[in-house]
Amino acid sequence: MKIYQYILLFTTALFIACADDNDPNPQPQDETHDLILTKTLSNATHQIAIFTQTGIFHDGYNKMYLQLKDNNGSFINNADLSWEPMMHMENMHHGGPHSQISRVSGKQTLYEGWIVFQMPGNAMESWYIDFNYEVEGQNYGMESPIDVQPSPKRVVSVFQGNDGVNYILAMIEPTAPKVAVNDMSAAIFKMGEMHDFPVVNGYQLKIDPRMPGMDNHGSPNNVDLTQGSDGFYHGKLSLTMTGYWKINLMLQNQNGEILKGEPVTDDNESSSIFFEIEF
Repeated sequence: MKIYQYILLFTTALFIACADDNDPNPQPQDETHDLILTKTLSNATHQIAIFTQTGIFHDGYNKMYLQLKDNNGSFINNADLSWEPMMHMENMHHGGPHSQISRVSGKQTLYEGWIVFQMPGNAMESWYIDFNYEVEGQNYGMESPIDVQPSPKRVVSVFQGNDGVNYILAMIEPTAPKVAVNDMSAAIFKMGEMHDFPVVNGYQLKIDPRMPGMDNHGSPNNVDLTQGSDGFYHGKLSLTMTGYWKINLMLQNQNGEILKGEPVTDDNESSSIFFEIEF
């Protein structure tokens, strides 16, 4: 290649780079390449795309990522968004525990939040998500039904404690269990009014993992779940082999009283509240 060709290539590359730097509306990189588009909502002015890791909504804890666009396809990254999950039943409706929606740190287009669906939908009962949001001082809204499928294993438990309070327990981690001592986390809520689900503070979630198909043997080095600064409960779950595990639970309050759940003994193979894992 002759010297003038090198100069031409260098000048062209420099021109393109400068043009990109001066682009007043640069397109952000794809920030959802490792996520699956699960639902798109729209109204006359905007679209909200909901992404998840699995491509489905299921009963239990669901982490979600959102992108908001106008109808010209431009991302909106300065909106104030809120949402409300709502289960429409035959004779009533109720909400579910959910977080606020916030910007994902270090991302240009993504918002994030979570919802706990305490039950799946069915032919007669459906979940909806109602969004309200503000863009440059204008208020908007959109609502859409969503398909909440039953999880293949139990990852959420709804019950009344012996204190007369209704509770929701939802497993968060592990989502990819392995033969090891796994980090385990869960969310615990009280059920107040139809739209009120306060986080339970200062309790303990005692765990006893067992393999019912293997003489109900347990595992060593488990650590019961206690509340962290994020409001969730964290501990350690020891899984010594692959297969089906039942994570027996006991919910204990600040006074050391067991509100629900029973110890596993020779005469009692399972607690009345539990999570399930199979891998």
